[in-house]
Amino acid sequence: MASSKQSTSTAISQMKSLFRQFLRITTSDGRIFLGTFTGTDKHLNILLANAEEFRFAPPEEINPAGRFVGLIMVPKRLIVKVEAPEGAVASDVGASDQDDAMYT
Repeated sequence: MASSKQSTSTAISQMKSLFRQFLRITTSDGRIFLGTFTGTDKHLNILLANAEEFRFAPPEEINPAGRFVGLIMVPKRLIVKVEAPEGAVASDVGASDQDDAMYT
């Protein structure tokens, strides 16, 4: 029981360390959202402020600058990957071995 409580405590501290950090969220429908993490709701949907949306589409339809969407909620069921700048997560989380130094 103590182990479960400790892991919950660690998860909460890691989540708090991401507050006000810039996140990159990839969704199952091929979109990427870049924005400032402002929290989650009860269902663990992610809230982003000052967010931009980028889509994978045919070259003639792509807007390379993306689209400003402001304050958004990304549904948990659509989230494939969440990335944060390296070092943004609490120090007890291991660093990424990926070549992309900006995100872990």
